[in-house]
Amino acid sequence: MNVRVGVVQFPGTNCEFDTADALRLIGVESVQLWHGEATLSGVDAVIVPGGFAHGDYLRPGAIARFSPVMGEIQRHAAEGRPVLGICNGFQVLTEAGLLPGALQKNAGLKFVCQPVELEVASVGHSFGGSMAVGDRLMIPINHFEGNYVCDERTLAELHEHDQVVLRYVDNPNGSLDNIAAVSNKAGNVVGMMPHPERATSLLLGSVDGLAVLGGLVDSAPASV
Repeated sequence: MNVRVGVVQFPGTNCEFDTADALRLIGVESVQLWHGEATLSGVDAVIVPGGFAHGDYLRPGAIARFSPVMGEIQRHAAEGRPVLGICNGFQVLTEAGLLPGALQKNAGLKFVCQPVELEVASVGHSFGGSMAVGDRLMIPINHFEGNYVCDERTLAELHEHDQVVLRYVDNPNGSLDNIAAVSNKAGNVVGMMPHPERATSLLLGSVDGLAVLGGLVDSAPASV
């Protein structure tokens, strides 16, 4: 049984090959998926990686949500299969309606690029199997519009359904409730602002990203 992970490429994506390299470290085959093709090539899980899809024109993810591949990702998610959006990918998934809330400009209107400490807030999601609530992870961030926001009703639902996945220990961007990652109600779609593909070696400062990617792969129903 082999799990294949699709990594989506939009014009402006810049983390697709880092993500593929990180998956290779845990022995997983990845497939690059071009945004203009309405196919997922039979993959078992999908990652929408970081970058600046379509140059972040209008607002991040606003154009990418209309790409042909997104219809296939929505069907994939509706079947309960895992989808992970990282940074710009998180923004794309919120714009596509696959995740609640939105990402706006950081508090202080400053770009942030630094390692951050995260606390695991829930484990009932696509990469939670390898973690416990309260675990701490060190994973870098690299964004200007990573400030998570939602209305009061949505925040109450996130708490009620245990959809807050990760919280910042020391909030770097003003995100509501210190939120760094959320899931959909089913738990198979997760968006996170930190970059797990950049935390895969002690030379980079942390290997905690491998636990995130490994948990995602473990949750995928493998192809024969």
